Amino acid sequence: MKVKEIFVLLSLLMIAGVIGIYMIWPPVIWFMLFIGPLILLGYWDLLQKRHSILRNYPVLGHFRFLLEAIRPEIMQYFVETDTEGRPIPKIVRSLIYQRAKKAISTEPFGTQLDVYATGYEWMAHSIYAKSHLSLENVDRVTIGSSACKKPYSSSLLNISAMSFGALSKNAIKALNLGAKMGQLAHNTGEGGLSPYHMKHGGDLTWQIGTGYFGCRTQDGQFDPDAFKKKAAIENVKMIEIKISQGAKPGHGGILPALKNTKEIAKMRMVEPHIDVISPPSHNSFSNPEGLMQFIDELRELSGGKPIGFKLCIGKKEEFVEMCEAMRKTGIAPDFITIDGGEGGTGAAPVEFTNIMGMPLLDGLSFAHDTLTGYGLRNDMKIIASGKILTGFQMARAIALGADLCNSARGMMLAIGCIQSLKCNTNDCPVGVATQDKRLMNGLVVDDKAQRVANFHEATIQAFIELIAAAGIRDTSSLNRSHISRRVNSTEVLSFDQIYPPVKEGSLL
Repeated sequence: MKVKEIFVLLSLLMIAGVIGIYMIWPPVIWFMLFIGPLILLGYWDLLQKRHSILRNYPVLGHFRFLLEAIRPEIMQYFVETDTEGRPIPKIVRSLIYQRAKKAISTEPFGTQLDVYATGYEWMAHSIYAKSHLSLENVDRVTIGSSACKKPYSSSLLNISAMSFGALSKNAIKALNLGAKMGQLAHNTGEGGLSPYHMKHGGDLTWQIGTGYFGCRTQDGQFDPDAFKKKAAIENVKMIEIKISQGAKPGHGGILPALKNTKEIAKMRMVEPHIDVISPPSHNSFSNPEGLMQFIDELRELSGGKPIGFKLCIGKKEEFVEMCEAMRKTGIAPDFITIDGGEGGTGAAPVEFTNIMGMPLLDGLSFAHDTLTGYGLRNDMKIIASGKILTGFQMARAIALGADLCNSARGMMLAIGCIQSLKCNTNDCPVGVATQDKRLMNGLVVDDKAQRVANFHEATIQAFIELIAAAGIRDTSSLNRSHISRRVNSTEVLSFDQIYPPVKEGSLL
């Protein structure tokens, strides 16, 4: 029996109870004193629009907030402390929620982190710190090489790839409306363009995966005509070829059968109600030179929009071969998105999630240094993707060579994700990662869209305040010497020691 049906039944019992009172049946009076208020609370939960968890689980959902309120005394002994919680610790999730709701996000009594623990990282400040109010034009970057006819002015922080199918239509609409409000880009994910990506007019990065969803023939080949038609849409600002993603590199995307509805199957041109597993690699190219030719083809078909590709670094020599192909063909992407092995996903085999793919910081520094060594870095941008959640994580990625960042799980948390880890079961309790209409209706688009814009604005502001405290005025001055890491109890290394930079053209 569904939750709403239960409340209808309880309402009928309440009416019967009122009749019972007039029949002088004392037990009914006690029944009404306890059950009546709960029924009224349940109806209020169903009608309110602020909390998805309460709309989907009226009355019962309040227990979560009750536990949250008494967490310092009770919850930490039974569930987790602020610095625990996987994959995203409680302290970071709380920060995202606070920024999304424009609630207070300062902290009393000093850090809860163990600053002497191995792996602790920090940023060097300057005694000649700048006022963050004096920093101008540091929150956007232009993407588009000399071969690009329609460059895009991008925010430093954008919404990373999440498909309609993995996420509900309400989640997609909230993200896109939030992108419109906050002037950031929304990556469609490999599931392709959907009406929900385009409903509110937010800027889009259209991701083309190995399944070519939205631009494929019946037998799964790339369809140039279908691509050209959709690439011409005004809101499509960039196109990203997905080679691999950090959570399951070399595997291909997975859409569980439970989430593969008739609507989604029709959009992707696949059979409904079956597991949709994308091929592990593209059939439009089979070597680095073929990839460059495919980039050139998409650039031409799109009318000169920025074209890039996304990958998690695996075999280093294969990325080197890509750089050599760029020099040989004279064709290069406008941007490269580097995903880390710690990246998120709706569904992936455990072994792939845990041990396949190079972590972001290692992959990012390697990609930047290799491109620099081949003299290719100046004309293209690098986007960092993989557990980017805070202003410091943005600064760390940019110090290692990124020009801008993408965030997926940060944006999911902003629209109400509670890290219930049910993304692959279709039972997401807050309507974010589900195709269950009852659950997705709990997510109110207008309210959550504002939270996306709030989180984006606050995180960008935190990043700007950090670089101002470091005494620099623009992202180009942020480098590896600004970030340090404790490698053991007595030794500290700066990032330029851990990841020694290379000189321009040194690999030619």
